[in-house]
Amino acid sequence: MSSVCSTIVAVCTCLGLATAADLHVCSDPDNLPYSNRQQQGFENQLAAMTARDLGRTVKYVWIPQRGPFFKALQQGACDMVMGVPTDFPAALTTQPYYRSTYVFASLRSKHLNIRSFDDKRLKTLRIGLQIVAEGDGDVPPAQALAHRGIVSNISWFRLNRNFLGAHRPASLLDAVEKGDIDVAIVWGPIAGSYARTASAPLALTPVSPQAEGDTPFAFNISMGVRPGDTNLKAALNSMIRGRRDEIRRLLDQFGVPEAPANR
Repeated sequence: MSSVCSTIVAVCTCLGLATAADLHVCSDPDNLPYSNRQQQGFENQLAAMTARDLGRTVKYVWIPQRGPFFKALQQGACDMVMGVPTDFPAALTTQPYYRSTYVFASLRSKHLNIRSFDDKRLKTLRIGLQIVAEGDGDVPPAQALAHRGIVSNISWFRLNRNFLGAHRPASLLDAVEKGDIDVAIVWGPIAGSYARTASAPLALTPVSPQAEGDTPFAFNISMGVRPGDTNLKAALNSMIRGRRDEIRRLLDQFGVPEAPANR
């Protein structure tokens, strides 16, 4: 059946054979610390928690997040995705279940303690940034650095496989450990998860302030359902409210840094 379900339309057809008790979750098969086929990510564990509360069974629709991920949701291939920015336009989003931030990641032994893009040392330090998709020169840290004329000392690291030979997310933080770059500016859940098992202790410092003009560095993260599916959204909101402490403990286990509420 997996070979038949190779396109979004075919996936929807295949899912028509599933039972009403299934909770279909669009998820990336290779995107730790969030998710993978072995269900080792925190979004996998959160999906299992959600399904239990709803009295349903998780059924995954594996789609790389760099592909037609939200089109699959909108066209009915799945019921929900586990992590999207709150008020993301391609989905109907729940209340946030966590808020995190970009962080400066460096070797603790270097005692850099960089907290702000205004730190003068960023003009000369070797900086690593993550690429998620084409056009990522517009990601928030890149915007902040470009605004200050900091461009030539940046190295880019791709988060997904098979993109012009660029590196997986671990390579960005590997480069920090090895001293190939001095500081990485990376989304907190990725940095926090990596730091748990890093061979050399890493210092992770939240970017401060949380926003610069219209450019945010911290984001509320919600679950996303198909536009119009208000019943599922309401059920998920109830689960999030009832399980907030349990969800926070799960995120702590994965090293996800929590940003204070936006004011």
